[in-house]
Amino acid sequence: MHTFFRYNWIVREQWYEWCKDLPEEELLRPRTGGVGSILQTLFHIVDVEWSWIRILQGKPDDQENFDDYATLQKVRELDQRFKPEVEAFVAAWDNSMETRVFYDHRPDGSFDRDAWGEVMRHIIAHQIHHMGQLSVWAREKGIQKNPISPNVIGKNLIAVQQK
Repeated sequence: MHTFFRYNWIVREQWYEWCKDLPEEELLRPRTGGVGSILQTLFHIVDVEWSWIRILQGKPDDQENFDDYATLQKVRELDQRFKPEVEAFVAAWDNSMETRVFYDHRPDGSFDRDAWGEVMRHIIAHQIHHMGQLSVWAREKGIQKNPISPNVIGKNLIAVQQK
């Protein structure tokens, strides 16, 4: 669990760096699919990660408004504000949390029962999915910079055993 959250944070930071040389209009240009634009997608990833962690902790899920964070710098600042809480939760994760029940209440009054482990893996997969969209958009629009590599290998996520 920890490894893939760290992977997502590294890749997200690489995307921020990739985006910093693009004009704001390119970051805000509407795209096909996803949640709208490159910047809206980065905002969405950060907001969804934090929201799910808050929900699992039984804390209020305060919805952020993209219009308040419509620059790369503001999205990065939001990420920096949310990340300590997410990191602390991920660092405290242990196997006993894997099968805890999460009740996902629906607007019609019904609910689904899911395991916390499924929710955590959804958070991980959610970002990976959207990072793939960013890569496709970068290639489709002919942006000259190569998209960020999704490769897990080479990110030094797991310490190599010394002989």
